[in-house]
Amino acid sequence: MNIADRIQHLRKVKGISQEELANQIGVSRQSVSKWESEQTLPDIEKIILLSDFFEVTTDYLLKGIEPTPCESISTHEKPNGVIFTIVATTMNALGLIVAAMIWNEKQTAIATLTGLILIIFGCMIYGIGMVISDQSSQTKAKQLFWSINIWILTFIPLSMAYNIMTSGLGTAPYPLLDASYVGFILFWMIYIMLGSIVNLLIYKQRA
Repeated sequence: MNIADRIQHLRKVKGISQEELANQIGVSRQSVSKWESEQTLPDIEKIILLSDFFEVTTDYLLKGIEPTPCESISTHEKPNGVIFTIVATTMNALGLIVAAMIWNEKQTAIATLTGLILIIFGCMIYGIGMVISDQSSQTKAKQLFWSINIWILTFIPLSMAYNIMTSGLGTAPYPLLDASYVGFILFWMIYIMLGSIVNLLIYKQRA
């Protein structure tokens, strides 16, 4: 593996595009493309910036020399951000399920409130994770979080807005089929379109 391969590998591990890397380093996307295709080599200043951004040594970038255990211990002390994303997503999904179950039984605002409290805790876990986790894992963790949680976090607010407009019962955590089928179908179209747009943007960032 040469320097071009290492730059490309580190970029993909971080889950960012050539353009995003270029913005971080202060060069054009074409420069990054030329580095990865072995057309040119980054100068020493850019090597240092790349090593800082990817959290590797300049020796690794230039020669492929792995850091010793003592050199890499600081990286391993921080947890992987993906772990926080998984825990937060589980909490958020639980909040949605609990809200729906309680509403199904009691039709009370406590159902939605309970679900939202769990979701708030889930988002807090995610936020804390993005502060204390290993920086090299955060891009992937963020992409994973939003690709899933856009479906969870928007569901209750959109449902409440829909229910207020159609039936006046805005505390239900999911859309109630009390009015016309047209409005119900429109709700799902907006919900699916919003989630799909966010996932499409995330997919483009990974490319």
